[in-house]
Amino acid sequence: MTTAYELSWFKSSYSGSENDNCVEVAVRPEAVRIRDSKDKRIRPLVVTPTAWTAFAALAAETSLDG
Repeated sequence: MTTAYELSWFKSSYSGSENDNCVEVAVRPEAVRIRDSKDKRIRPLVVTPTAWTAFAALAAETSLDG
């Protein structure tokens, strides 16, 4: 699929220093795309900016320590 614009992908600041197990995100006004940095051939997950904001807020307040 060809797009009229180039996506700017970025990795989480929590990504490992070895660049493994990373998730990359590309934010545009109409949609947020999420992909696995290890296999960029797989189509990214696309969500609305509202859904992404809600997910990020929940993730920020949720502890993975149990």
